[in-house]
Amino acid sequence: MSHVTARLSLAPYVRHLGWASLAANIGIVVTGGAVRLTGSGLGCPTWPRCTEESFRPRGELDFHTAIEFGNRMLTFVLTAVAVATFVAAVQSGRRELRRLALVLALGVPAQALIGGVTVLTDLNPWVVSLHLLLSMAMVGVAVLYLRRLDHPDATWHRGPVPGLAWALFAAAWLVLVLGTIVTGAGPHAGDAETPRNGLDTLETSQLHADAVFLFVGLTIGMLFLVAATRGRGPALRAALVLLGVELSQSTIGFVQYFTDLPEVLVGFHMLGAGLISASVTWLVLEVVLTDDRTAVDVPPTPTFSGNS
Repeated sequence: MSHVTARLSLAPYVRHLGWASLAANIGIVVTGGAVRLTGSGLGCPTWPRCTEESFRPRGELDFHTAIEFGNRMLTFVLTAVAVATFVAAVQSGRRELRRLALVLALGVPAQALIGGVTVLTDLNPWVVSLHLLLSMAMVGVAVLYLRRLDHPDATWHRGPVPGLAWALFAAAWLVLVLGTIVTGAGPHAGDAETPRNGLDTLETSQLHADAVFLFVGLTIGMLFLVAATRGRGPALRAALVLLGVELSQSTIGFVQYFTDLPEVLVGFHMLGAGLISASVTWLVLEVVLTDDRTAVDVPPTPTFSGNS
């Protein structure tokens, strides 16, 4: 089946739900960040109940409890999207879509479980980091799902360009992991009484910045290599988008560091992390998961005009 036939044969709601899954997994990062940045991480002090007596807040609803309870309620929205995506994937008759949708669906209870451990450990910064990184992984799976919609016959390739793409992907994840460690050392713990991870904020921030420089450098190299081997096309657009997201994210990161981490900028930085996960996955898949082997490592054949 060609990718054109695959695109035409899918019902529109399959694609719409795929995009909804991507948006929901990025959105839950932002709302989770709002919980932490407003100091509402223990607004519901236990789990799975909000209080020892009830699954919902009892008595007068204060600000922190409303924020945390509202974030928990968004889990049901994410669940509904994940279930609908899985049902649509099953109806499509495509096995790989079904598998990817199942992974997205299973990510919801996994996130809920880690979220519960986060509360029960009084917002342990290492558990909070795992909570965020799982969301980053789910964002990547959602992008892979969308890629497979139109490219069911695409295969994984090896070679110099795919090798650089995977190195870029590893650098992106190094940046994301170090970002969560910097967060765990910083002031926004989610609750005034929550201890931090004990690491030096200056040293961890410098390490994170070094990883960002590596990530940006590899992206620029990937941009030129894709332009040389594939010309203008989806891979080049993906590389340009990733570089744009990186530069925006880096600017926010530096500004927030030198302005004592204002909550609004930290929130945008968390949104940027989700966009980094999505855009780097998109670029890697454009390079390593292709329908045409010749598009990966072989430069386009030059054409000449005029008399020979």
